[in-house]
Amino acid sequence: MSTIEQASKRLEELRKAGVDMPWARDPEAATLSPDQPAALAGALQDVAPAPAPLAAPKHRVDIDFAALRDACYLVPDAPRSRLLDEFRGVKRPLLANAHGSKTAEPVDRGNLIMITSSLPGEGKTYTSINLAMSMAMEMNHSVLLVDADATRMAAAQRLGLTGRRRGLIDLLLDPALDLSEVELATNVDTLTFLPVGTQNERATEIFSSQAMVAFLNRLAAHQQDRIVIFDCPPLLPSAEARALAPQMGQIVLVVCAGKTHQGSVQQSLAILEESPIVMTLLNQSRTPSASSPYGYYAY
Repeated sequence: MSTIEQASKRLEELRKAGVDMPWARDPEAATLSPDQPAALAGALQDVAPAPAPLAAPKHRVDIDFAALRDACYLVPDAPRSRLLDEFRGVKRPLLANAHGSKTAEPVDRGNLIMITSSLPGEGKTYTSINLAMSMAMEMNHSVLLVDADATRMAAAQRLGLTGRRRGLIDLLLDPALDLSEVELATNVDTLTFLPVGTQNERATEIFSSQAMVAFLNRLAAHQQDRIVIFDCPPLLPSAEARALAPQMGQIVLVVCAGKTHQGSVQQSLAILEESPIVMTLLNQSRTPSASSPYGYYAY
């Protein structure tokens, strides 16, 4: 229900309760009796104002689709494949948590999705990019992919967006800088990209700052409009990922089949035990599956 619909519902309840609202009949007759402001405030207190709109990115870049395709990533207009279908399955519960479903309300901050792994080399950047591409194929919302790996900056490299660019760290350090100045529109209409920005040895402290909290709150306020995917560093060797995890609505922990040790997964899940929603995603599995039309899980 929209804010306007909620407000209309509350006003109707006030009318039925006998609260006189002359401004509804005559805009010039807006004098309230002493008890009416309190009644009105109580009836409308749970109608949250709409978040301020986010300005459009001021800069545009072109993702290297050919390089992505050659590296077995999803690209727009790709023919149906095992990879495409598997990521359709991956994104469905995440979208349901973010936007709600017929049987459940949206989870708090469900549009903020952190992709991580226990250790390097398990496929978290591969998962982040493919998930962002798959979600960008949806009809009703946009996707922001955030490179939050201040050490490797792998997402930018895989997308062919190398070179020095301002990004997340610069945004957090400079109060005068707006998201629109560092967010990059791409040649996928519904996908934007936020680079990690200028490297800084204090990345952990920056990601733990009130500036980051305020930034994430702003993104979370647009829950019905935008999915935000954070490509984060691995959990066990990185303090940055541990700083970000408590502020996310959903976390996807990538586990590499035949490589990730069970003890590493257990340590990672222990770190994430306070997070509301944690999903594990098995990457590079070749286990036959009756539910897959191709016979194998590709993720």
